[in-house]
Amino acid sequence: MGYRSELEARLAKKTTKAIVDYQMLENGDRVMVGLSGGKDSWALMQLLDVLRQRAPIRFSLVAVNVDSGYEGYKHDVIARTCDARGWKYRIEHTGIGEVIEDILDADATPCSLCARFRRGVLYRIAKEVGATKIALGHHADDFIETLLLNLFFAGALKAMPAKLVSDDGAHVIIRPLVYIGEEEARQYTKQSELPIIGCCCPACGDLGLQRQRTKRLIMELETEHPGVRQSMLKALANVAPRHLLDTRLNPPAELRARNLVIG
Repeated sequence: MGYRSELEARLAKKTTKAIVDYQMLENGDRVMVGLSGGKDSWALMQLLDVLRQRAPIRFSLVAVNVDSGYEGYKHDVIARTCDARGWKYRIEHTGIGEVIEDILDADATPCSLCARFRRGVLYRIAKEVGATKIALGHHADDFIETLLLNLFFAGALKAMPAKLVSDDGAHVIIRPLVYIGEEEARQYTKQSELPIIGCCCPACGDLGLQRQRTKRLIMELETEHPGVRQSMLKALANVAPRHLLDTRLNPPAELRARNLVIG
């Protein structure tokens, strides 16, 4: 099977590199793809399906869509698209939206709470469908923005891992689009004629002032200094612990000497 375009070939190569670099897939894996209907999750599903047909290992795919219960959500379009492409899928209808409205403060943004609820649903369904990996559509820009948001506003030097084992050890989350930019994912979804579905949440699209400012900052820097995005992504894999201030990573000299004496 040949690639359908130069763009698909390039993104498939980047996805393959991510899978190999972080050992995301093994022979016989059943991969559950979190399919929201947004551009990123569609791009992920399409690329994994392309690679599934070319890979030297066997793995299967099942798409899972978590419907938060907002009126007007076009889960039927997701179902028809998956049927047309021969993709196995499951749509889980929930009342997450109603629950969030009941417990969230009026001035708070629901996105992080919604994400936690949806993650819980995905974990449950992963067990039910026998998934060995859960694939999420976070792309390179998500990693970079999360790094800066934590740096600027949370006092932490962290982003998100490309591969993560859940706290209870029951699930493995993978993010195969780590090397793919947001604009690339958008172009590929459009080229693949996949329908972008909004979640219909009243706050959807409201990224919050901090994330909006961070996005603008990255765009401005990239315009002035092309390649800065790639440099920031590279930095996440090129950490120098001895040049940070975290004493857990770089204990003071007297503490290191004391530990050597005790040891």
